[in-house]
Amino acid sequence: MLDSKNEEYTRFDKYKSKYMGRYNIVDQSKTDMSYSDFGALVAAQEYSFKNGDVLTGTVVQYDGPQKAMVEVGAKTAAVLPLREATIAPMSDGATIANFVDVGEQYEFQIVSDSRDDGQVTVSIKKIMYAKAWEKLTEWYAEDPVFEAEIIQVNRGGAIILVEGLRAFLPGSHIMGSAGASEAMIGKKIPLKFLEVNQQANKLVVSNRRAVIEHSMASIKRGAVYDGIVTAVKPYGAFVEIMGMSGLLHISQISYDRVENLESSLASGMAIKCMVIDHDKTAGRIALSTKTLEPEPGDMLRDPEHVSG
Repeated sequence: MLDSKNEEYTRFDKYKSKYMGRYNIVDQSKTDMSYSDFGALVAAQEYSFKNGDVLTGTVVQYDGPQKAMVEVGAKTAAVLPLREATIAPMSDGATIANFVDVGEQYEFQIVSDSRDDGQVTVSIKKIMYAKAWEKLTEWYAEDPVFEAEIIQVNRGGAIILVEGLRAFLPGSHIMGSAGASEAMIGKKIPLKFLEVNQQANKLVVSNRRAVIEHSMASIKRGAVYDGIVTAVKPYGAFVEIMGMSGLLHISQISYDRVENLESSLASGMAIKCMVIDHDKTAGRIALSTKTLEPEPGDMLRDPEHVSG
């Protein structure tokens, strides 16, 4: 039977062989640390993991299609479940081998330490989430136009995938549409952010803002555009030009007095308009047709005669 000294040496020697290679026997008379002290230090190091820690580990093997074993310095290999391997949508039949390779190193976050069930569980997904939120927060400050894919539609709008995160696109912010439709799934569309709030897990985007910004950049004051009347109100008409809505105020329709607006303009009518003012920041456009009249009142008598 081994005495306690030999037992201590054996544990230390095994640790050296596994983690530090082969070394000559240590002369404890020349060190302040005993084998038992060193063993306690190793044990403390091995169990120092806690939830939320980020560390580098190596995938050592697949344990079936749903998980991989990862060497992170613990007594036993940590587990990477398939659900924690990525933030990307998973197709039916996806396996852990689709996302990590044996022998490769990755950054992992501890999501369950060994005190929970005796096994350390790690995640790549949480690190991806944190990096994605960080990137989108930077984008929000820069306010760019970007493209992203529609992955789902519902009654309220659509779900967009942005850097792996799910963003909501309200139906009212889909340009040129009464709402979201199944035909939109899989399409990439231009977008701008409306809200990026990691604390509230809220990510909202707008297609309307992106389209308006792009079109407004090319709108010129004094230029004439083809338009379609979309609505007639007592104070004027709304006309769509270049995918944007502009206001044709009643005072700008004709040099003659407009007695009955609805007898002159109707929804769906094609007309030409001149841009007399625009606010690119707010996306507002002021239009005029009277500036295009060959003779005062032509717009009221025969709108088709007003061609600009």
